[in-house]
Amino acid sequence: MSSPAITNEPAREASLHSGGAARTRALYEGVIQWVLWVCAGVSVLTTLGIVLVLMVESLQFFREVSLVEFLTSTQWSPTFRDKHYGILPLFCGTLLVTGGAILIAAPIGLGTAIYLSEYASPGVRETVKPLLEVLAGIPSVVYGVVAVTTISPIIKTWFGAQSIYNAASASIVVGFMILPMIVSLSEDVLRSVPRALREAAFALGATKFDVTVKVIVPAALSGIVASVLLAVSRAIGETMAVTLAAGAQPNLTLNPLESVQTMTAYIVQISSGDAPSGSPEYKAIFAVGMTLFITTMTLNVLAQWIIRRMREQYE
Repeated sequence: MSSPAITNEPAREASLHSGGAARTRALYEGVIQWVLWVCAGVSVLTTLGIVLVLMVESLQFFREVSLVEFLTSTQWSPTFRDKHYGILPLFCGTLLVTGGAILIAAPIGLGTAIYLSEYASPGVRETVKPLLEVLAGIPSVVYGVVAVTTISPIIKTWFGAQSIYNAASASIVVGFMILPMIVSLSEDVLRSVPRALREAAFALGATKFDVTVKVIVPAALSGIVASVLLAVSRAIGETMAVTLAAGAQPNLTLNPLESVQTMTAYIVQISSGDAPSGSPEYKAIFAVGMTLFITTMTLNVLAQWIIRRMREQYE
């Protein structure tokens, strides 16, 4: 007589439960992967859409205005009866404001980053860092108002500026706007330098200053340069503060005491309704926007190239 089959019900239930959990995890992972893929796709498609719109509208603009005139003419007066579409005054104004801002922000930012990384106590560091974050969170229009009401009158009184709107005041406020970026990125790079390098330099009898200047800063140079270039891109794209402080005169000048107009300021001017939609002066904002996009993209690519070329490899 055969014995009845013996079944292990608990083991079978555990196996079924384990298989169900595995299928649930696989389902969750698939959903999460799909959501992440959609997010990445939206980001890429948005960027491509912006570039496509700029390209299409810019091509329509260049059907009416010569590309040679756009790149070489020294006059920009699209809203006047005698129209000229030379971007050099706008480009020069942008470089003038950005260059002045970097001259202010780079040395102050690097000095602050070195102090916070190498000399400041933890208490000072925990106090200064939040203050810099607050500085970065102030709306740009507030900087512009401060420039017009406070900085510009001082510059006009002390240096004899002809107008209350000038590139110098715009450079000052933009310099303080990009200061937190340079400080934060540079400090992170300086603190990431291996401690072994510091200890080796101290063991050879180097002073704190020698270690900082001759060991730590050279080791972090690639990141510091990259942070400055990213700050340049940020300064080039600044809009409201520059529009309020620098004025709206597209002058081809290197004098920071004169009023200038940047590329972003022109886009704001025309977008506010100064030109009818579809007119050449309206289409010019897309050509200016494409120029701005190419400039900032070039700087970002250059920053990444410098990081790869100058990066120190430590074991």
